[in-house]
Amino acid sequence: MYDRSSLDGLEADIRAVSQTWFRHDRHESVETFVCSLPLAYFSFDVHDRYVAPTRYEMEALFRVFVLKELHGWDHETALVEYLERRPALCDQLDLETVPDQSTLWRSWHERFSDGLRETVLMAARTILIKAQNAGIAIPRDPEPRLPSHRDEGDRADPDNQRLLGEAATITDHVSRVVFPAFSLDRGDGCEIHENAFWDLQTYLGLREGLAANEGARSFVYESTRDRTPLGHAHREHICDLSIGEVREMYRQAINRLLNEVSETEEFFRAGIVAIDITEADPFTGDRTGHEDEIIGTKEKTDEYAYQWATVQLVGNAVPLVLDARPVQKGESRKEIVEDLLDSAEELVHVDNVLMDREFDSQHVLEMISQRGLSYVVPKRMQTSEKAQAKRLLQRNQNRYETDRKLHLGKNEWHETTLIYRRKENSEHDDHRQYSVFMSNCGSGHLTEYGYRWEIESGYRSIKRFMAATTSKDFGLRFFYFAFACLLYSIWRAVDLLVQAALTDEYQHSPIVTADNTLTLLKKETGIG
Repeated sequence: MYDRSSLDGLEADIRAVSQTWFRHDRHESVETFVCSLPLAYFSFDVHDRYVAPTRYEMEALFRVFVLKELHGWDHETALVEYLERRPALCDQLDLETVPDQSTLWRSWHERFSDGLRETVLMAARTILIKAQNAGIAIPRDPEPRLPSHRDEGDRADPDNQRLLGEAATITDHVSRVVFPAFSLDRGDGCEIHENAFWDLQTYLGLREGLAANEGARSFVYESTRDRTPLGHAHREHICDLSIGEVREMYRQAINRLLNEVSETEEFFRAGIVAIDITEADPFTGDRTGHEDEIIGTKEKTDEYAYQWATVQLVGNAVPLVLDARPVQKGESRKEIVEDLLDSAEELVHVDNVLMDREFDSQHVLEMISQRGLSYVVPKRMQTSEKAQAKRLLQRNQNRYETDRKLHLGKNEWHETTLIYRRKENSEHDDHRQYSVFMSNCGSGHLTEYGYRWEIESGYRSIKRFMAATTSKDFGLRFFYFAFACLLYSIWRAVDLLVQAALTDEYQHSPIVTADNTLTLLKKETGIG
């Protein structure tokens, strides 16, 4: 199909090889893939604009520039510094010496052809997507699909105008389906339509750090509505909602959203969920009387913060937040996980549960097993795990599995498997090179733990959608977080539906941005 110098053929090979490579549970590094990618068959001569002898081979430079794009570095200096700190990586790249900044700049701008530079960008994006889909940790999120002079007529790559047009239609439909799940129960005869309150809350999410009073004043001028709520009235109505009512409305809204996306072949209504806890910015005021709600941070510092727990779809599914709840002093991790799993299993079919090491309690793991679910969770290393890791280091062994019984009390035990895995390119030279995971399904699901990164990236977007407040009202704080989770989930659902409509496929890197979705929600809810 292709000759040896075909860039289309090289890109096709990278897609095929990377998809197979990252499915292997021992292949956990994008850098190792770049070093191992077969390139000897490809003829770089056609794409080399230098004619005089050179110090560095094109194959090695190609790998180096793919590495640069994987990390998203804008300048060659960052690449040079990175390589200088990693002699082993240079050996894998067949570099006897690290090229200096000027050599790399000239190679990229003067030696590489336009087509080869484009292939480097496409190769890096493909590797990021294939690794991401396999649950492998990646240096950065892949960009939306890059334009190519070789596929200008490819209708599967929608232009921005068509993309935004489709997104506008879908956002309008989704918002009309989802927002009616929320109700303030204000009674009949109110002059201000209830939707105006949800419009205002969406508007607050549009502007970073915007509080209700200031937002309500701006909303008066930007809204197309005749009557809009004042900031204090908005807060009072929200404060009248109990946490239980907010959670019930949220679950109804997410169920409506799930029903919309489940009509597409690209949506997986089953599989893996991740449970985690996030915290708000540190609280610096007086928390007297609120000690049970404004609790310590997860890192056990002297700071205090509100904490929220979520359960989110991860893996091949669109990463919707299925449920959210506040975390209060005195609640056990088992209570939190059990509560969130109850919600998740009412909405989707759950197979596997991923959690952070703060959930490594044997009672949590036993509860999950009794539900018939599998789990993967890292274990905090105690004396016995540290000793085992030291023995593995002495034997230069990268992986080790052993069964372990965890005591539940009253002569009852939970049986699990400990999996020791050595980290690639670790900064440590002792037992800390190893991570220990617990699983009731063996090491086969260990690669799935990489999916957990999605929940961390999700939290960053969710916090971007939150309205600002200095109020200590626990219900108001939780509502702001829950509504931000809803806006985030709407964004990800809209993106899936747009991708399915325009490209007949779904990739985790969104083609519709969060700002696009919020702007469209703004237009469809009476603002602007």
